Amino acid sequence: MPENILIAIAWPYANAEIHVGNITGSHLPGDIVARYHRLKGDNVLMVSGTDSHGTPVTIAADKEGKPVEEVYKKYHSGFIDLFQQLGIQYDLFTTTHTENHFKVAQSMFLALQKNGFLFTQKSMQWYSPSSKRFLPDRYVEGTCYICGDPGARSDQCDKCGNVLEPEKLLNPRSKVDGSTPELRETEHFYLDLSKLEPEVANFLRERSGYMRETVMGESLGKIEAEGLKPRPITRDLDWGIPVPVEGWDDKRLYVWFEAVIGYLSAAVEWAKISGNPEAWKNWWVNPSARAFYFIGKDNIFFHTALWPAELMGAGGQFLQIFAEEEGALTMPYDVPANQFMNLEGQKISGSRNWAVWGRDALTRYDPDALRYYLTVNMPENHDSDWDWKEFVAKNNGELVATWGNLANRVLSFCYKHWEGTIPAIDPLTLRSADLELLAGIETGFESVGGFLDGVKLRAALQEAFRLASTVNQYLDRMEPWQAVKTDKDSAALTIYTALKAIDSLKVIFTPFLPFTCEKLNGFFGYETPLFGKSYIETITDALGEHSVLRYRPVGSGAERQWKPSELKPGAKLNQPGPLFKKLEESVIEEERSRLGK
Repeated sequence: MPENILIAIAWPYANAEIHVGNITGSHLPGDIVARYHRLKGDNVLMVSGTDSHGTPVTIAADKEGKPVEEVYKKYHSGFIDLFQQLGIQYDLFTTTHTENHFKVAQSMFLALQKNGFLFTQKSMQWYSPSSKRFLPDRYVEGTCYICGDPGARSDQCDKCGNVLEPEKLLNPRSKVDGSTPELRETEHFYLDLSKLEPEVANFLRERSGYMRETVMGESLGKIEAEGLKPRPITRDLDWGIPVPVEGWDDKRLYVWFEAVIGYLSAAVEWAKISGNPEAWKNWWVNPSARAFYFIGKDNIFFHTALWPAELMGAGGQFLQIFAEEEGALTMPYDVPANQFMNLEGQKISGSRNWAVWGRDALTRYDPDALRYYLTVNMPENHDSDWDWKEFVAKNNGELVATWGNLANRVLSFCYKHWEGTIPAIDPLTLRSADLELLAGIETGFESVGGFLDGVKLRAALQEAFRLASTVNQYLDRMEPWQAVKTDKDSAALTIYTALKAIDSLKVIFTPFLPFTCEKLNGFFGYETPLFGKSYIETITDALGEHSVLRYRPVGSGAERQWKPSELKPGAKLNQPGPLFKKLEESVIEEERSRLGK
């Protein structure tokens, strides 16, 4: 029975290009899991978008001296280009600056207000006398009062990972002009998280059996140690979503509150532009749907505690306001947050250009080479490190030598000696060694599938390579390259068996290496592609035009392909060729010389 699977991926701020740490942190793991479930025939909805309202965006606009809308659209366009090139197949990649998102976010606010989870309170906020305005939290930096890190933002410390109370920040300074801000009184709406704490804690305990220990420690551990305290959900800004309350025209919804609502609003937008406005409910008003949230470790608490609290607090009231129906909103099933990827032993830093930028890397390397290294080096349970020497070694020693060489040499040998066709053998004549190999490869659909379902992507890819190695070992024993000279019938059985194994492995490798597996699919002569295509669409609403990235599935999008090969003896092949490129050792120093400049 097909499942409804929601793949929700962290929304990147529109203030900088996306680097490999961002890609392996959320976008790539989400895409791998989405592709797996699509191959299984599940009903997948993968959504995200550009966070257009975060203060990093307004800071970037200030630095560039351009309107915020112009800046966010520039980066948004770059994100879409990157995802198309890298094969990150979003059903919808949109933006928070849409009429639809405004409506959904404001409906969530009103539902929480009606359910009694909002209150207003006056508080002290940092104010800049020099620029005559209240400063958003990310405009203020200083020393963390918990761990002492001097580069903490006033709302969060990346060093110790704690959410901060802005007024307690030590040695505050404005990021706008370096001046010292002062505390002044202002009034805001607060979400009373303390009322929702028992429900959120129970929600997490129910998931403690499969959520990662790093995630549980950051979320349930923090709640049990510190509790949930009320948090402001409005800010003194002029860019963002208006507060839907009379007399609050000079304030906007706080980005931490409204950006996570994007997972829901993107599903609503996707349904609307797909011609079935009610379809979003298949994932969002469905207790059997499974929702996976792919994020980095700096966003864990927002997705495991604050976002569930919003969903619980608004719940049925939101559905009545927004959709005029009864029910409850679907809660997160898993939040497989990754740790950070560093670069050559140092923390990635965009400002120092100590980064491997996604679009730049794609001008020199094939997408599957990047996807492969980012997966085998994925920081699932601890920080990892991008090392250019290791990148070249793994590309050449594993991707090219093990999997690429296996597929190319068997297909090329077959194409040459059987005149462009698969050997026309009788499957009933397969030998015990042949059957043993194929049975072993078939177990991969369960073993690799189990790892993918549990979002253990490194283990899944390692298992796929182990299976590929068994085919190489089989060929070393059977030696079809020699047998073809004296016993072509025996060689035909070996080559057919190897081709059938490679055809199965092609499906197993596809979530990780979609471009080369699609190419391999064509070499085998299949006319139906493994996946559909991504395309850009322009949407116009009351806020203007915005581009979105969409995905068009193959057929109905629900055909099951996660299954062993059904390769037919005697079928025609297409001219094969190499799948991957070997990299020169000189690449290592060339790439290292680009860093920090």
